[in-house]
Amino acid sequence: MTLPIAVDAMGGDQAPGEIVAGARRAAESLGVPVLLVGLADAIAAADPGDLEVLACSEVIEMHDDPGSSVRRKKDSSLVRAAEAVRDGRASAMVSAGNTGATMASALLRMGRIKGVQRPAIAIPVPVPGSTPTVLLDAGANAECSPEWLVQFAQMGTVFARHRFDVAEPRVGLLSIGEEDTKGSPLVKATNALLRDTPGVRFVGNVEGRDVMTDDVDVIVTDGFTGNVVLKTLEGEMRFIQAKLLEVLTATEERRAVFDSVVWPALEPLVIELDPDTYGGAMLLGVDGVCIISHGSSSATAINNAVQVARDMVAADVVGAIRDAIAA
Repeated sequence: MTLPIAVDAMGGDQAPGEIVAGARRAAESLGVPVLLVGLADAIAAADPGDLEVLACSEVIEMHDDPGSSVRRKKDSSLVRAAEAVRDGRASAMVSAGNTGATMASALLRMGRIKGVQRPAIAIPVPVPGSTPTVLLDAGANAECSPEWLVQFAQMGTVFARHRFDVAEPRVGLLSIGEEDTKGSPLVKATNALLRDTPGVRFVGNVEGRDVMTDDVDVIVTDGFTGNVVLKTLEGEMRFIQAKLLEVLTATEERRAVFDSVVWPALEPLVIELDPDTYGGAMLLGVDGVCIISHGSSSATAINNAVQVARDMVAADVVGAIRDAIAA
């Protein structure tokens, strides 16, 4: 019997409505069993259909402190979803809620893969016309050691191979120049270690301009830098899209051309750049599949997140990471 994917119905800015709708869509269109975790009355009001519900009595809000809220709110939807994976009731968990609390719940309840020093958030950055670039760490660890970054490279290699079918992912180290002599002490020490790490196809230092190119498949950095890069890209893309829309629809004549000519040509690119298309990031290094969706996730994002979770379980990514770390 296939285990369900546990979906935190209370997580996200549009919860529970969009979360439940996305879970129903995944169950109906993908044939994936889903276990909704959350407040029973709220889930019932969102029309869950025939989906199984795991009721709880608490919710970790977006503004709650991650560590203390996970310890204090033991009957929250996030904690119960992680426990469902730990206890073998679900095969994976998905949440669009408090990112820090999601990480803490997964880490404290599922545990860490043996040998992994720190989990890392791996997020696909869209590259138009090519496979996305896997960026990690995108925020789990503000400060890192060279040894942690080497493990991020190993885990990112496994993730890119199974998530995007890249046979030998090219791994780059984010720096302020391509030369090995450039960068912080952390970057220089990591560069030296990666050049002697078996199982990682290290291509050297890369720069911020390389993130959205097809020159590299995995980019490794500390969580502080990775999160800044991610949020900068998101902000720039939103700004450019808004300005283009404003200019291209400024008059009735332009609007007519936009609707009939420009939008049909641009729509595939907009979909490719939309975070909802990729479902979310995966927390690598914990002993289970945990997908972290962005806070404003729509039903489409949740549907895609469930699909990613299903695929990562089927590919046994956790087992592959365990083997890579142990090698």
